[in-house]
Amino acid sequence: MDPTKVDTGALPVVEIELSRLSSVCSPRTTGEDPEHVESLLSAEGELPPILVHRPTMRVIDGLHRLKVARVRGDTTIVARCFDGTESDAFVLAVEANVRHGLPLSLADRKRAAIQIIGTHPQWSDRRVASATGISAGTVADLRRRRGEDGNEARIGRDGRIRPVDGSEGRKLAAELIRSDPGLSLRQVARKVGISPETVRDVRGRLERGESLVPDGSRRLRAKPQPVGWAEPDFGRSVDRDRRAVLERLKADPALRLSEAGRILLRMLAMHSIEGQEWGRILHGVPPHLCGVVAGFAKDYARVWAEFADRLENRATDVAAG
Repeated sequence: MDPTKVDTGALPVVEIELSRLSSVCSPRTTGEDPEHVESLLSAEGELPPILVHRPTMRVIDGLHRLKVARVRGDTTIVARCFDGTESDAFVLAVEANVRHGLPLSLADRKRAAIQIIGTHPQWSDRRVASATGISAGTVADLRRRRGEDGNEARIGRDGRIRPVDGSEGRKLAAELIRSDPGLSLRQVARKVGISPETVRDVRGRLERGESLVPDGSRRLRAKPQPVGWAEPDFGRSVDRDRRAVLERLKADPALRLSEAGRILLRMLAMHSIEGQEWGRILHGVPPHLCGVVAGFAKDYARVWAEFADRLENRATDVAAG
């Protein structure tokens, strides 16, 4: 069973006696937060069901709701039950506490990543990072410190098995691109077994005459940047020429006069802000939410990358037709 694919919202709701429940092995080492408990106590309406690991009766998600029930003097609580392994239940607990409610601290997320690396060594760094709300680079560092970096292949977020050393896949992708330049990123990715993002990087390196494999370690971490780094450089991802193109798109009736077109224009405009504004937003994210927001940003980046691939595929099909 893949715990990251479990639809916990589809599990049936049952009523469980509080005396049967345990909060042992929670990824939240600091216990309940009194202020959060108070906010839940004052909330109107019924609180959502907690999530429980049925074989051990340990609470996977909902420690604060459990505390509220005890403070109120309740004897039972509504819950959904998960029947997987304890290690998979822990992954669910981490994901639940990263995605919603009171976020886990960075220290708790790192401790959780270390535990998941031990119980799911076959998972890729990105897959562990997605579950814990930290960066893939941090996961790689934690894995190296544990001496568990020897796997030849790992399972990614999409369930596909990929080699840890991606240099061979990059070489095959380069050969395909040279032999058939009309292939889309996704077509090359499917044939070689690497991600479309990696194919995009390979194609760019071919165009620039660079090495197919990034210099240094494949997991070389970026050097820490000073606080002012975002102000002069961050906005270069959307240069002035690109903004000028956007202004022309806004005047195009094909986009301006359709609902879908107007939505697209608003989305493009939202990402076309100046570098200083990006820097202000960056520094405005509270430290305890950096991992969570970074996770959303990476997820949205992948959506945009897939959107770009599909547009390229459409353009290729139209040109071929």
